[in-house]
Amino acid sequence: MQPCHSISDREKDELYGVLEAVDTSPYTDYPAFSAAVRQATAGKVPASLVAAADRIRAEREQGVSDTHVLRNCPVDKDLPELGHDDPQADKYAHKHTFVAEGFLELMGQLTATPLMSYATRFNGDFFTDVYSINKYHGKQTGYSDGELVFHNDRTAHPVRADYITLLGMRCPLEEYTVTSLVEARTLRAALSADTLRVLGERHFVTPFDVVSRDNNSGLTVSDRHAVFEGDYGIRYLDTHTTVAPDAPGEAKDALIDLKNALTRAEKKRHRILEGDLLIFANQNGLHSREKIEVIDAERSRSRWLLKTYAFRSQAVADGFADRWTDGTPGRVGD
Repeated sequence: MQPCHSISDREKDELYGVLEAVDTSPYTDYPAFSAAVRQATAGKVPASLVAAADRIRAEREQGVSDTHVLRNCPVDKDLPELGHDDPQADKYAHKHTFVAEGFLELMGQLTATPLMSYATRFNGDFFTDVYSINKYHGKQTGYSDGELVFHNDRTAHPVRADYITLLGMRCPLEEYTVTSLVEARTLRAALSADTLRVLGERHFVTPFDVVSRDNNSGLTVSDRHAVFEGDYGIRYLDTHTTVAPDAPGEAKDALIDLKNALTRAEKKRHRILEGDLLIFANQNGLHSREKIEVIDAERSRSRWLLKTYAFRSQAVADGFADRWTDGTPGRVGD
């Protein structure tokens, strides 16, 4: 994908200086960090970036696109090396500036999409690392070092992000990994009315991901759910979402039709470079990870993306207020 906006070197340097001055840690006090970013950047955001954020909001509202790329975004200059046993602990110990986190927070503010996190995952952090962890080698999770099938994040969970943002922190140029995306509207257009009707009924279940099960053994499989929800939504984890035990036979046929449509569907692909910001809809489409060419497997494992989840709007976030934990808005309990 081509970027919808590239930040100039001058703008990036100026914004870097503003964000570098924010010394409140997002990992110890996220609400204070969010407030500090808002205060520090007031009147200091490049007009071109404000315009880009306005364009993103407009294109979402108009149904033009739910996927956008920004290039040459500010990322911390002194990035620590992360190990693969506990990269989160390594980040806590050795990352002392929060420029990347500040930029992700700023984009959430500019696009009016408040950030969210899960209380039982990664200490409830609002900024998490897409980075390989040894214990998830070979598993179907973003924290493995392998490919990922098409999916929504947290498919089984009752509260799911509307948008996902990924910022390239360390992306080896010698290794070629892409994020692939397909919009739900593309899949719907390829299916018959009868298939759409069945996929819109609550005949399906999805197991919770391995990270969720590790943090809460009570999480096993979702409640029955539809695959297509509302006008544009989709809830599906390829090779994992299946029919409920007592579902009618037509549900299995509809699921096969969906799998066929997904295989044939037009896809958007983007190779995230360092300083790239990829923003896409989590509930209105599916995404995957493809490893196109791996020359050095160990170097490929060093790929590091910083990630945020976000609600579609403040009103949507407020609708989940009964799930907030630790008194922190946006931090969702299981």
